[in-house]
Amino acid sequence: MFSTLKHPEYNDLYKEKAIDLAVDWLIHSQQNMKDAGFGSYHLIKGWTSSYPETSGYIIDTLLKYAKIRDNQEIVKKCIECADWLLKIQKKSGGWQSMTINHDKPEVIFNTGQVIRGVYAVYLVTNNEKYLTACVRALDWLCDTQDNDGAWRKHAFMNVERVYDSYVDAPMLLVNNSLNKEVYHKKAIDNLNWIINTKQLGNGWFSDCDNTIHKNQKPIMHTIAYTIDGLLDSAVHSGESRFFDAGRKPAEKLLDLFLTSGKLYGRYDANWEGSEHPILTGCAQISICWMKIYMETKEDRFLTGAVKMNKFLLSAQRRTLKGTKRTKGAITGSYPVWGRYESFACPNWATKYFIDAIMLELSITKSRS
Repeated sequence: MFSTLKHPEYNDLYKEKAIDLAVDWLIHSQQNMKDAGFGSYHLIKGWTSSYPETSGYIIDTLLKYAKIRDNQEIVKKCIECADWLLKIQKKSGGWQSMTINHDKPEVIFNTGQVIRGVYAVYLVTNNEKYLTACVRALDWLCDTQDNDGAWRKHAFMNVERVYDSYVDAPMLLVNNSLNKEVYHKKAIDNLNWIINTKQLGNGWFSDCDNTIHKNQKPIMHTIAYTIDGLLDSAVHSGESRFFDAGRKPAEKLLDLFLTSGKLYGRYDANWEGSEHPILTGCAQISICWMKIYMETKEDRFLTGAVKMNKFLLSAQRRTLKGTKRTKGAITGSYPVWGRYESFACPNWATKYFIDAIMLELSITKSRS
């Protein structure tokens, strides 16, 4: 499947340009919003309104890019986005789901992702208002967690999900500045609940999808969220068992990819795949493989990531012939009519593409 894509020599110069084009598209999406957030583009429906959740973790990506490029204009845009996120923070301390126009109640997972961006702006500005907003959010997360460590109240569809490991990671990260035992404990409780009650011996996670009717075969997007959250939580907590839990499914997916040259959009409990590739999940698992490589120095993880990134670069080439509405973006599925975010350029796909290519360049430059 992936090997059929023809591509030029993707040298470092090409990758740098690909990142620039992707960042340009994200900034273009921000410019098309009524606020300072980031939206997505649908080929049929046009621009969405801003997503608080994805705007949060897009900030983190753009600030890393701005530091590499010494681009203060992008820093300014990130600060503007963070200020907007503070304005729409709920009285409870959480942030809503979906786009801003949906005007939904606060949700656990989305709140965790906004924390990522707001905290990143705090680290850049040292302005206490951003840290205060994070504390309000962390307090709300702690108050809503069940005794067994799971989040059910205010979870998406009010059901427990293991991809909340991607909430635990920013909780632990922010707590590096706060050193409050309750934040550490609540994050660890959720991580323990995930690996002790929801992970099978082959690495697969139950309750991992973002639907109910397809929960038996979760999408790569949420599988990768779960893995990444475990890997980062291991770093922030110093507890290697979370790294081991994240490595197991990541390595299984690596084996499947290196053997067949492809990853499907969904995987069941036997790691049998179905549906077209989800480009967001492809970029996310590439990032996970590189994080494992950086920890273990096992070359096969980097080999898999580089190969996956070449596929993603090829996928981006398909939008370069379009208008500014799509140029440089990443589509939801490959092909574009796949079931996940059909005929659309979700902003989070482009965010993870940028993360993946930037991380690869960072690794390869450090090795040279």
